Amino acid sequence: MISHVRGADTPPLLELTIGEALKRAARLWPDGEALVSAHQEVRLSWKALAEKAEALAAGFLALGLRPGERVGIWAPNCAEWTLTQFATAQAGLVLVNINPAYRLAELEYTLNKVEVRALVTAERFKTSDYVGMVETLAPEIATATPGNIRAARLPHLKAAVVIGAARPGWVAFDALAGMADAAARAALASIEAKLDRNDAINIQFTSGTTGLPKGATLSHRNILNNAAFVGAAMGLGEGDRLCIPVPLYHCFGMVMGNLACCVHGATMIYPSEGFDPLATLTTLERERCTGLHGVPTMFIAQLQHPQFARFDLSSMRTGIMAGAPCPIEVMRQVIDKMHIREIGIAYGMTETSPVSFQTAVDDPVERRVATVGRVQPHLEVKIVDANGEIVPRGTPGELCTKGYSVMLGYWNDEAKTADCIDADGFMHSGDLATLDAEGYCNIVGRIKDMVIRGGENIYPREVEEFLFRHPKIEDVSVVGVPDAKYGEELCAWIKLRAGESATPEEIAVFCKDQIAHCKIPRHIRFVDGFPMTVTGKIQKFEIRAAMIAELGLAEAKTA
Repeated sequence: MISHVRGADTPPLLELTIGEALKRAARLWPDGEALVSAHQEVRLSWKALAEKAEALAAGFLALGLRPGERVGIWAPNCAEWTLTQFATAQAGLVLVNINPAYRLAELEYTLNKVEVRALVTAERFKTSDYVGMVETLAPEIATATPGNIRAARLPHLKAAVVIGAARPGWVAFDALAGMADAAARAALASIEAKLDRNDAINIQFTSGTTGLPKGATLSHRNILNNAAFVGAAMGLGEGDRLCIPVPLYHCFGMVMGNLACCVHGATMIYPSEGFDPLATLTTLERERCTGLHGVPTMFIAQLQHPQFARFDLSSMRTGIMAGAPCPIEVMRQVIDKMHIREIGIAYGMTETSPVSFQTAVDDPVERRVATVGRVQPHLEVKIVDANGEIVPRGTPGELCTKGYSVMLGYWNDEAKTADCIDADGFMHSGDLATLDAEGYCNIVGRIKDMVIRGGENIYPREVEEFLFRHPKIEDVSVVGVPDAKYGEELCAWIKLRAGESATPEEIAVFCKDQIAHCKIPRHIRFVDGFPMTVTGKIQKFEIRAAMIAELGLAEAKTA
């Protein structure tokens, strides 16, 4: 028996654009609660959400944007993020998700890589002054006519929209809908009539060990259908209230959260801008939530919160735990103490919209803690060896996915697209997996060097390339090492240039405010050289083993 499975061919795929899906929701559940942003005290019905999104879409067109152009969204979880998600889709604009933790170098690279024409940004988040950072890269904004920016370092950016009060050169988010005159609305109607469900509509940045982040480009059909099947597998339906503390910039939030609710008539609920265990618990009780998404560290933080016992979570039923291996004991506590008896596990990658495998609500607990479930409908998966041959059941190999969920490609990068999507249309994941006789999948390792820290995917090569900018560094190798709290932490082995000296603190300061905090190596060691193969490749597994021994660490025991 070979490691090759096909998902069910029913129910049929949705042949809708995201805008059509939102209008469908407004028709089916006009007065049903669509969105609750608890920290903003915002509540919108499906009818109101659809009306606001349509006005915003026309406002984007009035700003001078045209179908196919890219609009960046740089903000924490908020109602404006979701309105932008639906509005750009209606106007045929390509939404570019920007990680709220990005610093200057990452922001500049992202905006220029996909030629972002308009940027929607929050004023600030946590310690990040978003407006200040944007104006550091484009000081020309302050003296520009709104919608007519000409910046040397951001040559493609023409409009900057701030979620908050207007300021010189910026357009206030709340003013955009007011720009939607009759001409803009007529233009929107014309555009919507021509939109194709296979059009590119979303770019999410991801990368491997080969270099800088790549823009995974996804269509309406990709993400809307994935949302439909994810929601169906978790039993999502009208009346469900899904708490979404995971970030909207990632597929987990915007697809498995927002779009799944849109397709199935459930309510999207945001407890806070960024994950906060107390805010999440408070919202679960106050809003009588029935579902909850999160990575294992989020569930752990809630279970271990000093006030956990005082919350009434009896309304809970379903949800998804994904983004990192799930410890067996955590799963049992989520079921027993949080009452999420139908909690499931999902596996996928951004390039496959994202989910390929998911457990079912009626799967035994043992299956839900030891596997990532079975293949989703309308997808085909094979597990292959280094020669591309399908391996027998139970034998580890690389997981490859084919079907509607496979991305259109990496934005403006045919070579890297061809490296990942083979001639038969299979997306190669870089993950090692096995399939058992019943078709359940188990992820056993990663071919790529990707590190998963608290659910955040971190790519060592990206961190290495940034550290290479330091004038004292000759060579560097970054690996992940086990960590009790985050699952993994980054470790950097650094070889300095001859005659140079440095301290770990100096390296950390160099990284601060330039790359996301989670990408700054926790452990820094200065070395004279690296363990190498005969062909000159650094043996990262030996670095990892050496650090585990030095730090007295142990591999986390997970399902």
